[in-house]
Amino acid sequence: MNIDTSSEISPFVRERAARVDALSRFERSLYDEYGVRRGLRNPDGTGVVAGITRLGNVRGYYIQDSERVSAPGKLTYRGIDVEELANGFLSENRPGYEETAYLLLFGELPCRDELAEFNAILAEYRDLPDGFTEDMILAAPSRNIMNKLSRSVLALYSYDDEPETFGGDIAHELEKALRLVARAPVIAANAYAAKRHYFDKESLHLRRPKADRAMAENLLGMLRGNDFTAEEARLLDLSLVLHAEHGGGNNSAFACRVLSSSGTDIYSAIAAAVGALKGARHGGANAQVEEMLNYIAQGVSDWTDDGAMRGYLAKILRKEAGNGDGLIYGMGHAIYTLSDPRAQLLKNTARTLADAKNMLAEFELIESVERLTPEVYAEFKHTNKPLCANVDLYSGFVYKLLGIPRDLYTPLFALARIPGWCAHRIEELWGNGKIIRPAYKAIAKQTDYIAIDGR
Repeated sequence: MNIDTSSEISPFVRERAARVDALSRFERSLYDEYGVRRGLRNPDGTGVVAGITRLGNVRGYYIQDSERVSAPGKLTYRGIDVEELANGFLSENRPGYEETAYLLLFGELPCRDELAEFNAILAEYRDLPDGFTEDMILAAPSRNIMNKLSRSVLALYSYDDEPETFGGDIAHELEKALRLVARAPVIAANAYAAKRHYFDKESLHLRRPKADRAMAENLLGMLRGNDFTAEEARLLDLSLVLHAEHGGGNNSAFACRVLSSSGTDIYSAIAAAVGALKGARHGGANAQVEEMLNYIAQGVSDWTDDGAMRGYLAKILRKEAGNGDGLIYGMGHAIYTLSDPRAQLLKNTARTLADAKNMLAEFELIESVERLTPEVYAEFKHTNKPLCANVDLYSGFVYKLLGIPRDLYTPLFALARIPGWCAHRIEELWGNGKIIRPAYKAIAKQTDYIAIDGR
């Protein structure tokens, strides 16, 4: 395979890169001067309202007398508090991801018979098209599973007899959504097997999903065979539920809506959402958290020493430690201020398994990061802005507990989010019907054209 490498940048490009760099940067003051909402966020941190939705609602503050007031975080799916949803299926000792997908796509919780039929349909749809794994995954493996997931979702267009449904029967769109929900875990597992074989020089293991297993059980089964416990499957299932939806304003859901508003097909829209989630500022942050924790574990000899921990966290903020970007991953959120309910649910559920696997010390290291970062950040930034742990601080550790390789941390996030993305797409197509087209302020000076011999 002929692979391009960054070291092969041509001198022609290298010589012009500095000019492009200068042209691409803007002083922050320009945004204020022209009233531009950088990142589509208002000066007080609230998001610019770009649409309406009946799907997810994220609350971390309220507005009182035109001031933003911090509040405990709340997340709802179709109006149902995610904590109540999780406590419901956890108390009944059964998986909850499938009923969550049903809720997001169909707008209500299923009864037992509806859930059983829904599970049967997902089981039927899990099989990939004939030759798909060989032609689309094994023939062109990728080091990055998110890249392969996005490409594979896009490639499914070619295996669909009627891939374009905009303006057509909404049932066709839902049918395609169910196939994507069912197939994404298989694609991710096979993509990882290919990466492991071709790039890590390990044996190739492709395991088929089983019809009588829920998604979390099948994911563990495709990765680990039958070597997993019911408690592990329960924890992974909870993680999938907590990643299934997060409102229309998050970067990947908005990307899906932007593409959908143009009238493009579901495969293009979901592939774009996967690409958005791949970024380290979005879904890729969970892998960044594990890398950061490894730096802390190596840089602090006594993890129970709060003074040493504070000192190292300050070094990270000063860009003297960690990966050098000055960020403490897993801390802070655009909406949540006092707490992220997803982080709290994962934290509470993971502690028991961490203890059973002799990983409690690592768990308590994460708790120390959560506890100490707000005060270190406040001192460094000279601010009293509240700072809470977000879901990424604990999700990576959960995956590590479950023996899931880091290559799959963000792909698991992506495949969990597909029902939410598909539901947002349907709202955009059938509920909005107008292409999303914001404006950008052009600030380039008028310049005359110069004939080529006069340049």
